[in-house]
Amino acid sequence: MVSDTYLSLAAPCTAEFRDRGSKFLTYAFPIRTESDWQQRLEELRKLHPKANHHCYAWRQGLDGNLWRANDDGEPAGTAGKPILGQIDSFRLTYVCVVVVRYFGGTLLGAGGLIHAYKTSAMEALRVGDIREYIVYDHYQLDFDYSLMNNLMNAISQLQLTVVRQAFDERASIVVAIRQSLTAASLLRLKAIAGQLYLEEVHEKTVIPGLEISYLTTI
Repeated sequence: MVSDTYLSLAAPCTAEFRDRGSKFLTYAFPIRTESDWQQRLEELRKLHPKANHHCYAWRQGLDGNLWRANDDGEPAGTAGKPILGQIDSFRLTYVCVVVVRYFGGTLLGAGGLIHAYKTSAMEALRVGDIREYIVYDHYQLDFDYSLMNNLMNAISQLQLTVVRQAFDERASIVVAIRQSLTAASLLRLKAIAGQLYLEEVHEKTVIPGLEISYLTTI
């Protein structure tokens, strides 16, 4: 079963490493989408236009299937993979690490490059603010005002987070539910809203005047 918690960076962090004249500047930052890391990479290329290499790796998702490692002209396997290895060593996801290299005139060899990129990434992540995050499913509740008291009771009892709410012809509330508790919480919410025993409620139970719609997982 996939966990509903993960470790990631709370904010960008940097580090600098030098080896035989070459300078390695590391930038690590949290990401949520593919466009996030692409944008940050372009920003760093503009910030360091004279650098010889902009090597990077990133990982996203809870199952570890979304990742990329790029050597950007360095010998194959000497930059991107060592960077990715450090992301995995710190057990992080939703993270991108870019190492910008200024060549110092002395060839480091494959072993030297692997060590340099690994160390650069490690130093940045070591000083980073790493935190544990919880995955939440977001659901929208559209309901008749006659159910207002019951639903607010349910939200309070289940300790759901209200993301936003609107009160027009019908009421609408978006709630965030910890992913591992989603199925059980939705059943209890229906039971309380419909004033039913929990044993009477199942996944397809319809409560008159209430519509529950899945929105997203964050």
